[in-house]
Amino acid sequence: MMSFLASKVTSSIPTSNGGATHEDDFIEAVVCQEADIGENQMKQVELGEGKVLLVRQNGKLSAIGSKCSHYGAMLVTGALGEGRVRCPWHGACFNVETGDIEDFPGMDSLPCYRVTVGDAGEVKVRAKRSELATNKRTRLMAKREAQDERTYVVIGGGPSGATCAETLRQEGFTGRVVLINKEPCLPYDRVKVSKTMDMNLEKCLLRTQQFYDDNEIEVMLGTEVTQLDGAGREITLDNGYKIRFDKAYIATGSKPRRPPIDGASDLRNVCVLRTAEDAKQVNAQLSPDKKVVILGTSFIGLEAAAYCVNKVAKVTVIGRGAIPLKESFGDAIGKRVMELFQEKGVEFVTHSGIKRCIGEAGTVKQVELTDGTLLDADICIFGIGSTLYTEFLENSGITVNRNGSVNTDQYLETNLAGVYVGGDIANAPVHSNEGAPATIGHYPLAQYHGRIAALNMLGKSTPLKAVPFFWTVLFGKSFRYCGYGTPEEVIIDGDLQALKFVAFYIGKAGRVIGMSSCQRDPVVAQFAEYSSQGKVLHKSDLSPNPLAWLPAQS
Repeated sequence: MMSFLASKVTSSIPTSNGGATHEDDFIEAVVCQEADIGENQMKQVELGEGKVLLVRQNGKLSAIGSKCSHYGAMLVTGALGEGRVRCPWHGACFNVETGDIEDFPGMDSLPCYRVTVGDAGEVKVRAKRSELATNKRTRLMAKREAQDERTYVVIGGGPSGATCAETLRQEGFTGRVVLINKEPCLPYDRVKVSKTMDMNLEKCLLRTQQFYDDNEIEVMLGTEVTQLDGAGREITLDNGYKIRFDKAYIATGSKPRRPPIDGASDLRNVCVLRTAEDAKQVNAQLSPDKKVVILGTSFIGLEAAAYCVNKVAKVTVIGRGAIPLKESFGDAIGKRVMELFQEKGVEFVTHSGIKRCIGEAGTVKQVELTDGTLLDADICIFGIGSTLYTEFLENSGITVNRNGSVNTDQYLETNLAGVYVGGDIANAPVHSNEGAPATIGHYPLAQYHGRIAALNMLGKSTPLKAVPFFWTVLFGKSFRYCGYGTPEEVIIDGDLQALKFVAFYIGKAGRVIGMSSCQRDPVVAQFAEYSSQGKVLHKSDLSPNPLAWLPAQS
């Protein structure tokens, strides 16, 4: 091994979760030469039996975990922004100096390792063996203090509420934290509901009950808030219990829309997909002899169709329009997605809807379409959007819009001081949409809202810098999208037929308002990072090279 004499420390390991450590708990070795990594570059190196991500920015070397803490994507293939790296798959962001998670999805931060550079330019990294193995780090949490009589209530046990409650403790709040969840289970990874209906709920939990107990976060499951008294600072639960609060965060999310279709409410096997229990019920009914009819060409409808098609006799998707996902991806990509589904055996009926569900012995047997056509159906799934859970805010003092959303400022605070909202129900400013407000139901954005709300509840003034990012996986193909708005033009670069493309969504004045891709990672993550820095692309920037705006290291 190279000699290691006089050296300089370029980054250090943050305080861990306590407990005595011994030298055997660590590994230290030379991983490369300083000349091997240039300014604004990332390099994945091996350390013992693990891997480390080296980053050089502003002349400083840092070392953090190599994989995203969400689903394990290699971050070296992601997008390097100013002071952070963004996951190429789902857009989560991590601080390159501390490893702290700054944007989502995911719950855990990354470990941060000590880096030293010797006189001969040898780069040495020292890491705790356990963190190298897990590639995850849970941030230190404050403990409840008896003399702190404040109560902060989090209403909604989805990813947004869970992130808010946890962030309060991470950022030093020592009062009472109460997390109220209408579902009878701990917060879980909800994106799996329509993608993987055979999900194991226990394995999908964001945190265990032990985690909440250890960090003194009170979790009330199967409990609904029925009223909020803004003036009296009090909430009423469906069990009659009342809780006084000092500040509150509301992230109650949405519920699937059940259309007023004749017979639908009276028959078993007419389902929606929102919760883990919904997924369990649908999955239990699937068998090779069943025929499934899905109403709606939304992401949920198509994900359900993709999951079901090789498990049943037939899947038919009913759509009001001619092209699925047109509103999200545009005509050309929507048509190609439709072809992909048809290649896999999914049938479509377009320009149609369901007039009534016909049953026998309380179970759906057929559906009648709007033109009178009858389709056999053993299972009928509605995937036609959702409505917002905000009815309990009536007479609360909080202004609720006609669609059920709630306006916020750039700090997610409502018109009622000390009460914040986020996730699906928030009509909040979007950084990449020139600060204009929007109501967006994306999983990562909901988590981001939870973090920002917690910081502002604690007086750590932090404005939103939201850049919407979402994804779907259809028959093994990952589609990603970043941005927001209705385009006037879509420019596609690549091979759409081979589903290997990047699409640019052009808005008013030629501004690129969004980008999608398939099999072209990490370009959407790079656009998300580009947008988060306040930069704007225009149509003119895409010619002659549509990717000329990408940073040099990519």
